[in-house]
Amino acid sequence: MYTYLRGGLLIDKPQNILIENDRIKEIFDEDIVSSLSDDTKVIDCSGKIIFPGIIDVHVHFREPGNEEKADMKTESLAALFGGVTTVFDMPNNTPPITNTKAFFDKVELAKKNMACNFRLFFGLTNNNIEQAVELKSEYLAGLKLFLGSSTGNMLVDNEDSVKELFKKSDKIIVAHCEDEKLIRLNIEKYKNLSPLPHNIHSLIRDTDVCYNSSAFAVSLAKKYDTQFHIAHLTTAKEISLLTNDRLENKNITAEVSPNHLYFCEDDYKDLKNLIKCNPSIKTSNDRHLLRQALKEGLIDIVATDHAPHLLEEKQKDYFQCPSGIPSLQFSLLMMLQIAKEENWSLSLIAEKMCINPAKRFDIKDRGEIKKGYYADMTIINPQKRTIVTKDIIKSKCGWSPLIGKTFDNCIEMTLLNGKIIK
Repeated sequence: MYTYLRGGLLIDKPQNILIENDRIKEIFDEDIVSSLSDDTKVIDCSGKIIFPGIIDVHVHFREPGNEEKADMKTESLAALFGGVTTVFDMPNNTPPITNTKAFFDKVELAKKNMACNFRLFFGLTNNNIEQAVELKSEYLAGLKLFLGSSTGNMLVDNEDSVKELFKKSDKIIVAHCEDEKLIRLNIEKYKNLSPLPHNIHSLIRDTDVCYNSSAFAVSLAKKYDTQFHIAHLTTAKEISLLTNDRLENKNITAEVSPNHLYFCEDDYKDLKNLIKCNPSIKTSNDRHLLRQALKEGLIDIVATDHAPHLLEEKQKDYFQCPSGIPSLQFSLLMMLQIAKEENWSLSLIAEKMCINPAKRFDIKDRGEIKKGYYADMTIINPQKRTIVTKDIIKSKCGWSPLIGKTFDNCIEMTLLNGKIIK
């Protein structure tokens, strides 16, 4: 079966793409439509941008255990509507994915229910290091380490266990870096204030909470030459821990979420707990310097940390409200909007959301539009705006802090393994 994408911009260059079954057969400068067989499906992409399928290496689909908030089917469909073709799902489920049986049970569940490509993380505890190091699977994304508490109660707080992990692991360790002791001290400091400041979350989970934990983990990665990746970087101070070497020469890398590039703590005034997430959204200066670090190659990857909760949960008082933002469907639109504001090239967005995730996590034949690669791609209409309304949200939770926002682009179509999904 053949599909032909005609007359589009392959990111920023006019080209035509011929797909055979699930792979890219050829890419042409000239239009070959007249030489195609009659059964070839031709898609007119004139005036549109053809982008690689987004690879999001950090999502929480809640299944198994919290399907009332989200499940694999709904969230993977939301991903595809946003141009995301591959996701890496985190292990803080109920029960958590912290043993071999739970991991392979989740693999089978994902095979049945995921609408997009996937890999899964194995969760670390104080006591399962040996099991984690020995685990092998083509579906394994890496090992997830919670150095700070978050949804799922998978905190690893035994320093000897953490050191043993960094010493023994031959797999990439992805860490949520927050200093739990400082968080608890800050809670005691602020919990009796009335009313609470609008930016209370960024006061409790502040710069030092993040930096102290990240610096500790980076020091271990350097000591043991461990493959290490900092999840959802949020502070300007942490940028000092990173380098802008070529990706293939790094053993320490970092990601940032679109939420931390788009929002700042001023937005708590209007959005309140809707943008409560861990680590917290910080200052406008942090946001500015995170954007700069992404452009300069200090931060390597953009990943959402898509984390749905029920709207009624997010409307609870601060200390009863869970942390997490659903953002998968709109991540590419957010990044395209930021690129316009910052005058970034589209190739930079493709690098951070597609190419680098594939390289860093060794995803073969995905992340780029190349001959022989899988035909994962999304078609963007830059002439059509997207207004975020409740009606277009595909995530099961049914809400977004972006409701009412207008983006200057529209995700018009997604192809997954050569098949048209939207």
